[in-house]
Amino acid sequence: MKNVIFMMLVGLLGVVSAEKAPNIVLIFTDDQGYQDLGCFGSPTIKTPNIDQMAKEGMRLTSFYAQTVCGPSRASLMTGCYPLRLARHANPDSVHPELHLEEITLAEVLKTQGYTTGMFGKWDLAGHKPGTHKVELLPPHQGFDYSFGPPASNDHYVDLFRNGEKIESKADMSQLTRRYTDEAIAFIKRNRKRPFFVYLAHTMPHVKLAVSEEFKGKSAGGLYGDTVEELDWNVGRLMQALKDEGVDQNTYVIYTSDNGPWYFGRSGGHKKSMGPNWAEHGGSAKPLRGAKTTAWEGGLRVPFIIRAPGKVPAGTECDAVVATIDMMPTLAKLAGGTAPSDRVIDGLDVSALIHGETDRLDRPYFYYQHDCLRAVRYGQWKLMLPYTEPEKGSIASSWQTYMEKNDVIRVEKPMLFDLEVDISETTDVADRHPEKVAELMKLAKQAQQDIGDHDTFSELARTFGAQRRTLSTESKGGGNY
Repeated sequence: MKNVIFMMLVGLLGVVSAEKAPNIVLIFTDDQGYQDLGCFGSPTIKTPNIDQMAKEGMRLTSFYAQTVCGPSRASLMTGCYPLRLARHANPDSVHPELHLEEITLAEVLKTQGYTTGMFGKWDLAGHKPGTHKVELLPPHQGFDYSFGPPASNDHYVDLFRNGEKIESKADMSQLTRRYTDEAIAFIKRNRKRPFFVYLAHTMPHVKLAVSEEFKGKSAGGLYGDTVEELDWNVGRLMQALKDEGVDQNTYVIYTSDNGPWYFGRSGGHKKSMGPNWAEHGGSAKPLRGAKTTAWEGGLRVPFIIRAPGKVPAGTECDAVVATIDMMPTLAKLAGGTAPSDRVIDGLDVSALIHGETDRLDRPYFYYQHDCLRAVRYGQWKLMLPYTEPEKGSIASSWQTYMEKNDVIRVEKPMLFDLEVDISETTDVADRHPEKVAELMKLAKQAQQDIGDHDTFSELARTFGAQRRTLSTESKGGGNY
């Protein structure tokens, strides 16, 4: 019986009343780069509604996800680094099939009396269309209502409602609007009780698609069109919160699952996209790297949180926060707690988003699938030694999506001062040997506590499922 002890124990803490419990709306876009919002410096993409969110709320400028879609969603839902999590039946795959005994954010919020809705891309039950496990879809992972595809849109999208297929090969140009329509209808139905909306947009993941109203409208090309359509629908959702009288009691979060695609060395993508292939990917400037890399541009993403009277308006914070922190933080906002019967890697950062502090003392670990590549602590980031990956490995295949200058041999640890060198251009390891030693110690602790490609952690969970295999560099491939 799924998580019965947890559900009972947390339930005994008492359900927060509907009058006091805040609603939570979490908007999670796909492959949107650090710079791809007006309020994060885009020179070409106009996002007035999201910019207004930032004016009325807080920007987090050092917010981290994971390098690709599935692991990032697993971290968001569980509060853990992906390598710690139990998989249903695919321990070595890039994209986790999340084990049913893992406790999700939706399940935690349900214990506090929340109605939970999931809209958009799930990607935790199988990554390729048609290969998903029905028993791992949102209805079995804590969501009362769900609408969207089980998997990514690399090829096509099938739409499901509450675990049942309702449409094959849906028109992808309509997805952003349809997800938003469903989320707004859910808010209207549940405005009198606390609700959690997880709105996981398919865009701007390729294949890119945009409705006629936004086609060719952005100076940022096709990619910009999709982001500007996202922004318009964020405006619709924000207006719906006001119309339903729940705006003043709702936290709204906007962020992305990882950095933007880089297609410049991917022959397959360039062939399918044609001469305008560059218009299909976003920008992580001024960060180095892109999706799939352990450079800042791969994991650091835009983050905005707005809650009138709770989150101080027009503020920003550069403390290191991550998707793993959403579970304990949102649980706290709802009046509950994260699970106590297992390791949770994330921290409760509610004091930070409420402006009560601007400091957070914690390291953050950069994983490329199951390979620990770097660690950040404060302003310092250490890239760990890394030689040529084994041919056919995930790390090898991922090089296709990296600029040439980002594919390097790290013969010895490289240290970057992100406070003065956000673009990771200058290795200062020789000048700060004490920092190198300090961060290497943290990395070794993570290898033992969380795991690495050649290290099992005793704290990694299996719940009896098959355990991942150890190798020099994990095998894998496919779309990300």
